[in-house]
Amino acid sequence: MRLVDHNGDNRGVMATDDARGIAVEANLDLVEVAADAHPPVCRIMDYGKWRYEQEQKAKQAKRHQSTITVKEIKFRPKIDPHDYETKKGHVVRFLKQKNKVKVTIMFRGRELLHPERGEAILIRLAEEVEELASIESKPNLDGRNMIMILAPLKGVGEEKSEDEPAETPA
Repeated sequence: MRLVDHNGDNRGVMATDDARGIAVEANLDLVEVAADAHPPVCRIMDYGKWRYEQEQKAKQAKRHQSTITVKEIKFRPKIDPHDYETKKGHVVRFLKQKNKVKVTIMFRGRELLHPERGEAILIRLAEEVEELASIESKPNLDGRNMIMILAPLKGVGEEKSEDEPAETPA
């Protein structure tokens, strides 16, 4: 086998027993790193420490990973102004939480004869939240539903730190 010592130096090709003896002298482990190579490559290392470091790297990567969820809010074409404002508030909250929002207009019966009313609601909503979101997919009629997806803009939803004073009205 080819041996690489704990300093990363190549010790050359040697017998397994000799490599095991060198690892025991250094009070470390003999680990096979490339079994498919000819001859196989083994390394002298502290295997427990190496595994611990790999686990810490995986935890760190998971901690910095961000997940984007898609929240859905449903409207009707004949929505009351107050209900519209309430649902718009939900959309704003979702966008500030850095979630994508799927806005759906549900048509029933003869409402389907006037899809432009649903599209007008979606466009109005997109214009009112344009400082928070961009349209990822434009309003699209899918059966009895019209769907639009809003994606949060970069920098949206970042909370102010407690050190910064609150803005006072002038």
